[in-house]
Amino acid sequence: MTQEIVEDIVRQRIRSLRLARGWTLDALAARSFLSASTLSRIETGHRRIALDQLVPIAQALGTTLDRLVEPEGDDDVVIRSEPETSPGLSVWLLSRERDRRGVTIAKMRMTSEREDKGPQVHPGYEWFTVLSGVAKLQLGERTILVREGQAAEFSTMAPHAISAHEGPVELLTIFDHDGERAHLPGQRRHA
Repeated sequence: MTQEIVEDIVRQRIRSLRLARGWTLDALAARSFLSASTLSRIETGHRRIALDQLVPIAQALGTTLDRLVEPEGDDDVVIRSEPETSPGLSVWLLSRERDRRGVTIAKMRMTSEREDKGPQVHPGYEWFTVLSGVAKLQLGERTILVREGQAAEFSTMAPHAISAHEGPVELLTIFDHDGERAHLPGQRRHA
C-alpha cells in the first residue's frame, strides 16, 4: 500500500471520527491543540500528515495512533466455516482472535456428550442467547433453564456451568478474555 493511500485512509478516519462526535474543526482543534486551518488542510489533503500531529489528534478523538493508521485490508473481516470441535461441543468463532473490544463472540453447539468440567469461577461477565434447544445454566446452587429466544447474563465470579438440556442446544455467546480461556477449546487460549 503506497504512502498516499495510507494518508488518504488516515484523513478519512480523522474526518469520520470528528463528524461522528458532532465536532467542528474548531472543536477538534481545541482538543488537539492544533489550529483549525491545519486540521482542515490535513483532512482535505492539502497538507502532509506529520507524526507529531497524529498523536494529539488520535488522543483528542479517543483512539490510538495504531488504530488511526492501521492499513485497510481483509484482516478485519472474519470468515470461518469450519468449527473447532471437541466431544459434544462445536464452536464457530464469529470475531477475530484478540478482538479489540476485549470480547470473543461465538456460536456454540452442545450435546450431552460434552465433557462435564463442573462449575467454574473466573473474573468477568458472560452473556448468551439460546438459538435453539434448551440450555441448563448452573449458577451457584441454582439451576436455570434458558429456552430458545431467551438470554442470560451473569457474573462469572459465581460458580457456573452451561450444558445442553434434553437434546442439543445452540447458543450465541459473548465472552471476555477470562471467559474465553475458561470455556473455549485450548488452541484459543491467550497468554
